[in-house]
Amino acid sequence: MNVTPAESAIPLHIPAEAGSPDPDEFIAARYRDGAAATGPWNDVFATILSHRSVRAFLPTALPPGTLERLVAAAQSASTSSNLQTWSVVAVEDADRKTRLAALGAGQKHIVQCPLYLVWLVDLARLRLVAGERQMTLLGLDYLEPFIVGVVDATLAAQNAAVALESLGLGFVYIGAMRNHPEEVAAELGLPPHVMALFGMCVGYPDPAVPTGVKPRLPQSAVLHREQYSAAAQSAAFTDYDLRIREFQREQAMTETDWTEQTTTRVKTAASLHGRDRLVEALRNLGFPLR
Repeated sequence: MNVTPAESAIPLHIPAEAGSPDPDEFIAARYRDGAAATGPWNDVFATILSHRSVRAFLPTALPPGTLERLVAAAQSASTSSNLQTWSVVAVEDADRKTRLAALGAGQKHIVQCPLYLVWLVDLARLRLVAGERQMTLLGLDYLEPFIVGVVDATLAAQNAAVALESLGLGFVYIGAMRNHPEEVAAELGLPPHVMALFGMCVGYPDPAVPTGVKPRLPQSAVLHREQYSAAAQSAAFTDYDLRIREFQREQAMTETDWTEQTTTRVKTAASLHGRDRLVEALRNLGFPLR
């Protein structure tokens, strides 16, 4: 049976009564802590607060022009000093996605999604501009331009993420592109001074595998007024562990406290799954990082 994009997409918004969306439903789903939904509201907030990571996709191809629209949205993000130190590689070839999945911890959704985007820190473009003008850019050898590239690429990707979710598409970020940076660079034909920062699986969510909205830490843990407060965060951990377990139970996931899961994730060098050698890999890819 042929499935049209409109039929295949599950709504990323939480259903609300006819008329304007009810902010209370979106806030309740995101925090599960009884937080009041006060303040301004529109459909943009509804799209953003409805985000969930999607790891099961239909084979339905994206409509023509979708990729280009997403890149236009990405390029509309802020960029430091208009340097635009990012690029993105769009991968649709099944064999290449399979090889990238093998480099990315074997995550099957990389193969399954119709479009796989790899977002890059790209300092090669500025070197190309300088080379055409017979200039030497000593400043690019320092950590700051690399950080600018990380920020630029992340802002661009998140702009694309909001745009694609507004179209009924789903996505999930793939940090495992940093597990084997040199191999990923070779697969994508990246020149020196370019690094794959993360991937993004894009497609229509499979309605047979519904995904809930994962609760986040309460705002008391992340919103600091005037000065940073550690005490406010500690008070939130116990309740948040309970809410995460509730979500995991609903999704038929293994129940693990957030406090245990996060600390285990960075407990040892081995916990980083190869990313403990990232500085070495970056230097191999042409980033001196002085």
